[in-house]
Amino acid sequence: MNTVLFSPYTIKGVTLKNRIVMAPMCMYSCSQQDGMVTDFHKVHYASRAAGQTGLIMLEATSVTPQGRISNEDLGIWSDDHINGLKELTDLISQHDAKSAIQLAHAGRKSMTDGSIIAPSAIAFNENMKQPEEMSHQQIHETVQAFKDGARRSREAGFDIIELHAAHGYLINEFLSPLSNRRTDDYGGSEENRYRFLKEIIEAVNEEWSGPLFVRVSASDWHEEGLEPEDYATYAKWMKQQGVDLIDVSSGAVIPAQIHAYPGYQVPMAEVIKHKGGIDTGAVGLITSGLQAEEILQNNRADLIFIARELLRDPYWPRRAALDLQTSIEPMTQYKRGWVF
Repeated sequence: MNTVLFSPYTIKGVTLKNRIVMAPMCMYSCSQQDGMVTDFHKVHYASRAAGQTGLIMLEATSVTPQGRISNEDLGIWSDDHINGLKELTDLISQHDAKSAIQLAHAGRKSMTDGSIIAPSAIAFNENMKQPEEMSHQQIHETVQAFKDGARRSREAGFDIIELHAAHGYLINEFLSPLSNRRTDDYGGSEENRYRFLKEIIEAVNEEWSGPLFVRVSASDWHEEGLEPEDYATYAKWMKQQGVDLIDVSSGAVIPAQIHAYPGYQVPMAEVIKHKGGIDTGAVGLITSGLQAEEILQNNRADLIFIARELLRDPYWPRRAALDLQTSIEPMTQYKRGWVF
């Protein structure tokens, strides 16, 4: 049968062979704490490309050493990182998949050694370090770090860049009134809280002309926090700046109880898609081809981001095809075992 899940998706001249995206997931596998690609990363990402996932997105890759979530995270703060990342994009492209990198800064949620920074000097919780409130100079230096990361991403051969503005990390911290208590041009109103992301997008656009995604936490899961309607407004501003797609997750800007169930974040992607007038990606406990197809057929999102299911099964696209009673072409080497 014809399906939307296994139909191509084209954006700014880049065509994905299907609508399945490997969602970014931290692997904590940089053994020397230097942010360098290891053999694990080469096997991990290439195997999902071999499994016929259309877009392979790397884990949060930090634009500064201080911005890592952990000491074991991938980095892109140095030109020394380019060659290893280029090996990854080459391996992914060999399997007719496209590659994406998620540029990130952990802000107050960094668990690296030394001091950490945030829009306001508010710790995430009692067990986390107290961050330093960022000066204007530190803000400008961080914007430059994202710009440099975009240049290195281009030189490493990535097809798509995603900016990590979700899960309580630095950009998300600026966007949410729960973590941003500044009284200058970067705090207070919606426009001011958006300013940091606006400047990052402007800077990235100076180095990058390909597809640009932004991952957001569409709900803070708190009565005084942000909701999908707020992000629909942000999405309109992002689209005006040339952002192509919003990758819709939720939570983690503050400790909060989240009622998770299959597809629990899909309605948020739907709101942002239709009220923000921009393409969206849906993520969150999506486990079957039928579930993914329903989301796409009902125009609730445009891409399906798969996380834990691709950890459990690198060949999840084959399983999704079986669910949908369709077939997809395997690698030549695997044809003898690719039974439908």
